[in-house]
Amino acid sequence: MAGRTVRERLEDSELKVFCGFSIMMVIAAGIAGMVLDGQGPAGVLRGLWTIIISRDALITDYFELAGYGSALMNAAIVMAMGLWLLHREGVRFTGLTMAAIFINVGYGLWGKNPVNILPILLGSSVYAKIHGYRLGRYMYTALFGTCLAPLVTELVFLLPFDRKINLLIAVGAGILIGFVLPGLSAHTASTHMGFTLFNVGFSAGILAFVMVCILKSFGLECESVLIWREGRPLWIGLGLYGYFLLTFLYGMYLDRGKLNGIRKIWKHPGRAVADFVLMEGVGSTLMNMAMVGALCETYIYLIGGDLSGPVVGAILSAFGFAAFGAHVKNYLPILAGVYLSTLLNQFEATTPGVQLAAIFAVGLAPIAGRFGVAAGIFAGMLHVAIATCTSQMYGGLNLYNNGFSTGWVAIIMVPVMDSLMTEYKNRKRKKEKNV
Repeated sequence: MAGRTVRERLEDSELKVFCGFSIMMVIAAGIAGMVLDGQGPAGVLRGLWTIIISRDALITDYFELAGYGSALMNAAIVMAMGLWLLHREGVRFTGLTMAAIFINVGYGLWGKNPVNILPILLGSSVYAKIHGYRLGRYMYTALFGTCLAPLVTELVFLLPFDRKINLLIAVGAGILIGFVLPGLSAHTASTHMGFTLFNVGFSAGILAFVMVCILKSFGLECESVLIWREGRPLWIGLGLYGYFLLTFLYGMYLDRGKLNGIRKIWKHPGRAVADFVLMEGVGSTLMNMAMVGALCETYIYLIGGDLSGPVVGAILSAFGFAAFGAHVKNYLPILAGVYLSTLLNQFEATTPGVQLAAIFAVGLAPIAGRFGVAAGIFAGMLHVAIATCTSQMYGGLNLYNNGFSTGWVAIIMVPVMDSLMTEYKNRKRKKEKNV
């Protein structure tokens, strides 16, 4: 801490202020949802209990399952837990922090709760201790790794033993997940070469597939579900746009009204590791986050989609990753590819899974940033085809199904695009020499 520059300390505090403001916004939205749902404080607590004791397999919309107030309060608690751990471990707040925090608050609306994420966090802590480090060294893998929290919950319902024994096994499985993911994620990063922003989602998908196969070998099968609230409540839509506007204005204030930083962000391909906070500062990063968030929400309105818990959660996740590789310029071709695919295949743009695929396709932004618009469009189209199949591989127990899909898209496309680009450059050099 003592060796940090003044700028680093200021940026750290600015992001902490922003996160504090964000959690207050989530709580305020929860109170608004409670009033509109007519839940009352007791109803919110009952809803929170319902979230904790229910299955969380894809797709379980907490807006529909427990009401707006309970879902948003659950998201606020999940966010607060992440912020507390980051603060306790002394982790510096950067663009990756924003990605980790906002993907967790997003999934606090559909899949994660304060109970089912704890065993995974504990498992990563055990991994760190065995290797002689504090949890802070593996904090991001731990936070992202909670995507397998539904597997913890599922085992309580799925196993044929007494409920208490099921619970013990489920906790043990969660600890194992948290223990395995740090090492596994370190290796999977090399397979896609940083061209998906969702590395832990890819490694978690592999682990989930293996664990589900083990369960199936014992005759235990997990089934995905579809609990989804349709519609676009005006207060949610305006609330999100308002939040993005305030984020943009705060970023502009920090940059003293200058837009040079965000222009530099747009020039970056986004290939991981692309931490925009470290590269261009907090102000420009927040403006970029606001623009990506607004783009995602506008897309949902244009296609006539839903502001369900999963969609709002996906938008907040993309908002977070706009601090770590994604920006409007490299995301738009991917988004266009997702939409164009719905004009050609059997899926509608408003199909729940396709709505989510469109937003989470933001993880493939580096492909468009590196290889161009045409490659980005194709990546978006391929992503829809893969994402609509992969969830069946693990019974909906990996919340980052789209992260798993983006990993496969990158693995397939990047070597081909690299070889074509290398060949093009070689031919260009030969022509220049001949001239």
